[in-house]
Amino acid sequence: MHGFEEAVRFHGHACPGLAFGFRAAEIALAELGLGPARDEELVAVCENRSCAVDAIQVLTGCTAGKGNLIFRDYGKQVYTFIKRQNGASVRLAVCWEASPESLEQQRAWQEFSAGHRSPEVMGLVRGRKAEKIKGIRAAAPEELFRISHLVCVVPEAARVYASVRCQACGEKVMEPMAQRRGGRLLCIPCLEAQEASTP
Repeated sequence: MHGFEEAVRFHGHACPGLAFGFRAAEIALAELGLGPARDEELVAVCENRSCAVDAIQVLTGCTAGKGNLIFRDYGKQVYTFIKRQNGASVRLAVCWEASPESLEQQRAWQEFSAGHRSPEVMGLVRGRKAEKIKGIRAAAPEELFRISHLVCVVPEAARVYASVRCQACGEKVMEPMAQRRGGRLLCIPCLEAQEASTP
């Protein structure tokens, strides 16, 4: 299995969000008795587009390109992992709370949010992030997540579609995404441009 450092390399930096994704993927694979997906045997449904998703991709092998990484962007720290074979799944909802910030850390976050990047502010911000990462990586699964097991309707496997040419721009578009308007087959940007220019 891939380690946290590999997730950091893929993502570009270590942060608490990445640590949550790492732990979610690690726990889900153990709960479902699976390793990283080589194809689409595992599906990850992520209810946000946060840093966590990068760690989930690295550890589980679920990717947007393979069609087994699905976004339902509700802005929730919730991750569901589904075995395509039988619909068995595990849902992890973040419940962990970090220890309270000191007054100095609160001040540093306020300054950081206002655009200040002094060595003092950056040191305090990095220190706080490191504390959170350490806490997330050390916590027991039940301290981090509300974990539930269920059987899900398995999402449809990724499909490959023929391409057609947009009759406005000439670029190729996936056939089911092309729209017919006024007898012409158009891609979505050309359709939107046509509708915007129509009084």
